[in-house]
Amino acid sequence: MENKNLEHVRHSLAHLLGASILELYPGSQITLGPAVDNGFYYDVDIKGKITDTDLEKVEAKMKELLKTWTSFEKEVLSKEEALKMFAGNVYKEELINGIVEKGEEITIYKSGNFSDLCRGGHIDNMKNIKEGSWKLERIAGAYWRGDEKNKMLTRIYGLAFNTKEELDAYITLQEEAKKRDHRELGKKLELFTFDEEIGKGLPIWLPKGNIIKEELENWAKETEQKWGYQRVTTPIITKESLFYTSGHLPLYKDSMYAPISIEGDNYYIKPMNCPFHHKVFSALPKSYKDLPLRLAEYGWCHRYEDSGSLFGLMRVRGMQMNDAHIYTTPEQAIQEFIDVIKLHEYYYKVLGIEKYEMELALRDPKKMDKYHGEEKDWKLAEEMTIEAMEISGVPFKIAHEGAAFYGPKMDFQVYSSIGRSFSASTNQLDLYMGKKFNLEYTDKDGTKKTPYIIHRAPLGTHERFIGFLIEHFAGAFPLWLSPVQVIVLPISEHQHEYANSVYKTLKDSNIRVELDDSNESLGKRIRDAKMSKTPYVIVIGDKERDAKVITVEGRTEKLEGITIESFLERLQKEIKERTLN
Repeated sequence: MENKNLEHVRHSLAHLLGASILELYPGSQITLGPAVDNGFYYDVDIKGKITDTDLEKVEAKMKELLKTWTSFEKEVLSKEEALKMFAGNVYKEELINGIVEKGEEITIYKSGNFSDLCRGGHIDNMKNIKEGSWKLERIAGAYWRGDEKNKMLTRIYGLAFNTKEELDAYITLQEEAKKRDHRELGKKLELFTFDEEIGKGLPIWLPKGNIIKEELENWAKETEQKWGYQRVTTPIITKESLFYTSGHLPLYKDSMYAPISIEGDNYYIKPMNCPFHHKVFSALPKSYKDLPLRLAEYGWCHRYEDSGSLFGLMRVRGMQMNDAHIYTTPEQAIQEFIDVIKLHEYYYKVLGIEKYEMELALRDPKKMDKYHGEEKDWKLAEEMTIEAMEISGVPFKIAHEGAAFYGPKMDFQVYSSIGRSFSASTNQLDLYMGKKFNLEYTDKDGTKKTPYIIHRAPLGTHERFIGFLIEHFAGAFPLWLSPVQVIVLPISEHQHEYANSVYKTLKDSNIRVELDDSNESLGKRIRDAKMSKTPYVIVIGDKERDAKVITVEGRTEKLEGITIESFLERLQKEIKERTLN
């Protein structure tokens, strides 16, 4: 939230929205209406029907009521008084009973003729809300309390900012974001699909999308080899005992697919690679001379996510992860952690990601029972992680929740070219799993010691990272990532033979090229080529054919009368250097 006053404005507008719904849709049951980043919403069990076309009417009612509202008055109620006030609203009754069970005070806040169950946090005077600084945005569905087993409610979203100018700027940004929606572009550019018969959240990479996936993977493999990683391959299924050793069972069970019974043993599809890599480490004796040992794998993982949280490629159930685990001595751990941060920065620079920051998730002090391991190990891991982050110079913040059950968790937040943020990848220092798996190496003095472990995934999962890149590049990938790099367009059938020779020259040089010699008009073929976001389009007419040259239309320039050899040299240089064209 940008500032406390704006949060209070947004919360106050949520009350105004709830009041308006009750006036326009009598018999509706309002539930929860919080302030959120960029605005507010209210979840409603609506009586009747409401669609986006009705938002103008609701907004008009809000403006009408706003004229009669000033400040908010707090009142403390007993359980009986609260239940009487909200009689007939089963959602408020559930909330009231929950408040009582926690031993907390029941409070309502009133403005105008509207009272709502609330803990507070409102603007002092509703007259201070600036005209034009807020509006209703859209309607969506939301399960009561986020549980798909509960009833689907109507969620009405609103936007609110300090000024009309800030609101307008946000709306402009959202309109641009819609154009870049990876789900829509993925469909238009034929990159990926989902199929209900295969299952929700299980993406299918189409040929063009698979090219992007493999180019990223090849780049990561090439990079990791230079940075001293060794590649391994581990099974996609394992006996449940492995996850009892790691501690994922029972703690992580809700995020795992149901077990499969085979010959009297339960097997699980793996949701993460780390326990398998620990087994790779223990397969052969290790000495301090073998460390740091960097084991990398593009391993398939599957995690159960509830249907309501699935979102295109950004939240899936099947994923392929740019995963690795680094086994170090205590003395090596901080530098290795810093090197992983530098590896993140290298990838981001090549991809033109200019803004990023780190967030370190520590233990939630209110839920200490969910974490495993010794307190001294937690403290040391936190101190070493913070030291490495400080040395790196990358901006970071600390959150006192969100740690993994076995150690603090650092995530990279990256910002796309239009400023949208995504949680992209992770880097963790783990002083717990080495002990759980009895991992040992022989130190210089001949004693057996337990390695420290760094979990890292700079490119995250293919699915989420490519989803981010689709939006970051608006589908116009740099040449080396583009599924189709060049399209050859002869103006008419008189140039087909020469166009075919140009096409063959490029194809034989491993350029991803297509030849469009269809009967469509040249204008339509050029439009189609540009809609496909292809970096270069070669147009061949009689002039080009006779002079044995080509005319090339790029995204930012036009090259006329150049030889195919010079253009090919340019392409190969761009691809090798992975430039952002």
